[in-house]
Amino acid sequence: MILNTGNRTDIPAFFSDWFYSRIQEGYVCVRNPYFPNQVTKYRLDPQVIDIICFCTKNPKPMLSRLDLIKGYKQFWFVTITPYNQSIEPHVPNKNEIIRSFIELSKKIGSHCIGWRYDPIFLNDYYTIDYHLHIFEKMCQKLSGYTHQCVISFIDLYQKTKKNFKDVQEVNENDQIYLCQKFVEIGKRYHIEIYTCHENETLKTTGVHTSGCMNQQIIEKALDCSLKLPKISEARQGCRCLLNNDIGVYNTCLHGCLYCYANYDRSTVLNNYKKHNKKSPFLIGDFQKDDIIKEAKQVSYLDKQLSLF
Repeated sequence: MILNTGNRTDIPAFFSDWFYSRIQEGYVCVRNPYFPNQVTKYRLDPQVIDIICFCTKNPKPMLSRLDLIKGYKQFWFVTITPYNQSIEPHVPNKNEIIRSFIELSKKIGSHCIGWRYDPIFLNDYYTIDYHLHIFEKMCQKLSGYTHQCVISFIDLYQKTKKNFKDVQEVNENDQIYLCQKFVEIGKRYHIEIYTCHENETLKTTGVHTSGCMNQQIIEKALDCSLKLPKISEARQGCRCLLNNDIGVYNTCLHGCLYCYANYDRSTVLNNYKKHNKKSPFLIGDFQKDDIIKEAKQVSYLDKQLSLF
């Protein structure tokens, strides 16, 4: 199975002690975000977990203890954007993140780490030219340490509209132009450009529209083929392997204005007070009305020898 950690919150940045504690305990419990008394218990064992996928804006808190998960295959997405603290109030300095990215890549291998440059939005300061200039500078620094960059354009979810007033979507013509230029820049630095849940017509610009965490990307990280069952889409039209997430919404402390996973800062801080790094749950603990179900966990590794 594939275990995900980063679609609901940023575990490496804020909950690394808890995560490593769960690895040592050998299991983790996750509440259904829509039916909170329904709990799934996952066994943390490399025999049934083919790969652990992380998505973070700051991998640094995890780096000194990576030996604790050396028995697991890993794939990491690290988000590095051009925005300042008025947009991303609690994200570390971008040069520091780039240094951590490079350190992580050296430890796990360049096929096991991807860069996210998303979401993209435009305004009077963050113009097309600004994005292209900063994107190339980042490509220069990350070249050789990753082979892919995922981009996406801002989606105006209700939470986003509430927290990021006056932000505008990127129109189709600007999307096409930016994709074309990003592909050109990426080729110079041997970085392929992928889109995340965007219009398929962008494929004409040279970007990959097959998804940011699809089967092919995971297989490259594993250096092995997968025999996957039919897996439900996280979102309609999304081909990424995003099931089995152990995170919790409304717990990420970065405070990014564009965030889709947080309702507001007050909710996040209240939830964070309920975090106990020794609990099987990221937030809170067992409740008397919990219905606990053991996850069905099987390896998807295709161990048959191929003749081709």
